Amino acid sequence: MNPVAGAAKVTMPERTMVRVDEKQLPRWTRWLDLGDRLLAVLLLAPAAILLSLIIVYPVARLVYTSFFSLSLTSGLPAEFIGFENYTAMFDDPIFWETTWNTVLITLITVPGALFMGLGLALLANLPFSMQWPMRLSLLIPWALPLSFAGLIFAWFFHYEYGVVNDVLNRLGFEGIIWFNSPNWAFAAICLTIIWKTSSFMALMILAGLQTIPRSLYEAADVDGAGKIRRFFEITLPLLKPSIVVALIFRTITALQTFDIPYMMTGGGPGTSTTTLAMYIHQNTVSFLDLGYGSALAVVMFALSMCVTAVYLRIIRTKD
Repeated sequence: MNPVAGAAKVTMPERTMVRVDEKQLPRWTRWLDLGDRLLAVLLLAPAAILLSLIIVYPVARLVYTSFFSLSLTSGLPAEFIGFENYTAMFDDPIFWETTWNTVLITLITVPGALFMGLGLALLANLPFSMQWPMRLSLLIPWALPLSFAGLIFAWFFHYEYGVVNDVLNRLGFEGIIWFNSPNWAFAAICLTIIWKTSSFMALMILAGLQTIPRSLYEAADVDGAGKIRRFFEITLPLLKPSIVVALIFRTITALQTFDIPYMMTGGGPGTSTTTLAMYIHQNTVSFLDLGYGSALAVVMFALSMCVTAVYLRIIRTKD
């Protein structure tokens, strides 16, 4: 018997069956056989449309409004003025002061929250017999509303009946009038923000600590590595992704700082503790100057995006 002919006899029924199945399928089912790229586009389209309505349109509307003179107190209709709001902004000394205050708060509170959060996360990760009280205590500052935290610490730093001055007096030091001095008021705000945001950093870092295999520490113990060496050669390198993600979120929120200084000092004394977000609120809500306020908001949004791009570039460089 010819082996080739036998192979043909075996394979012919299979081909016939495939053809019969294809003929039995309706024509409209061919539209269901989509490529991977087209299927991904169709599945992501609803989310993309929703994000466009929630994020893209408001930002585009904000940029559009920044090119108009739109003040609700004047009673005049909106007038296109081009880049005049931006040129007025760069000539505005309050804009530069509030921007510097925002950048300074970011440079102080983000590293402060990182170091404090790292210490709290390492402490919460220790093998206690009962770990839940320590981890629950990390949630309390993070769960408090920002405005509520600002009110609490405004009472803590009060000159007459504040807790901080009471402790200073008991230690033999003179009480400080915190909110009458620009430097002391700024320091009080920074300490409050660090206390409030360090728990968020701790939770992010603690999640990263949970992913580090114990076998790495056991192998390091066998090799005779001490705790400090294990921290710098095992813990810290493996925590870098978690730390970078936490820094991105924390830096963006620091650039948008509003609630705590607004509740503690109202931006005073003068404008020494006013942030860019507070200045935007003042122009849009208090002065009803929507055109100039929109231009300020565009600058703050651009600043946040630039910081995010820097962090993402760092992540790609490390990868």
